[in-house]
Amino acid sequence: MTGTPRLPTGSAGCYKLGFMLERRYRYYDLIVAAFVTVLLCANLIGAAKAAQLDLPWVGTVTFGAGVLFFPISYLFGDILTEVYGYAHDRRAVWCGFAALAFASIMAAVVLTLPPAPGEFNTQLQGGLDLVFGNTWRIVAGSMVAFWAGSLANSFVLAKLKIWSGGRHLWMRTIGSTAVGEAVDSSLFYVIAFYGLWPTDQIILVAITQYFLKTGWEVLATPLTYRLVAWLKRVENEDYYDHNTQFSPFRLRV
Repeated sequence: MTGTPRLPTGSAGCYKLGFMLERRYRYYDLIVAAFVTVLLCANLIGAAKAAQLDLPWVGTVTFGAGVLFFPISYLFGDILTEVYGYAHDRRAVWCGFAALAFASIMAAVVLTLPPAPGEFNTQLQGGLDLVFGNTWRIVAGSMVAFWAGSLANSFVLAKLKIWSGGRHLWMRTIGSTAVGEAVDSSLFYVIAFYGLWPTDQIILVAITQYFLKTGWEVLATPLTYRLVAWLKRVENEDYYDHNTQFSPFRLRV
């Protein structure tokens, strides 16, 4: 299919007040909800812990625990763009951005409130400060990096789909993730840690995280193929972004 989104059976030519009736999808909302859930969990839970593993042939690797789960958000981004198009993924990215913003504001308010008297509340306040009391630079870096990286991923995938005529899904998903994760890792570590960490350490950590996240996408390729094929069949959709407005600041689909 090229050009505009495919209409369900019987809906061609259906207009109301001069506008085409908006296409309804069975699973789009559920995928967006799952996407936002993964994003919040990866940033609020995984980001709080630095893990270390001894890997065969590689040696000791230190990484943020969230790296095991954050790439799932890029998997969802690939699926949304491949099946529904760039504009639908852009809306999901803005939903994720708004959720992160709300979580950051809520965390700041909750941590600022004085705890009630008692040993338990005093210890709980310390734990909450440790887990959720990220500096404004880390919060800002996470939000900006996610927004820019996710939209870069979606844009590249949409363009590659047109260029390839819908062939070689593995090339499109891995290639777009490589670009998106490069944007994400570069922005986050520069915004969050420049001037606090040595520059060579920022570069080393960013590169390590980049290859771990991109490698995750490679391993997930068989799952991506299955999910994309199933969704295209049940949604009767395979969108090509020929006439899409690619501005990252639009919410319309």
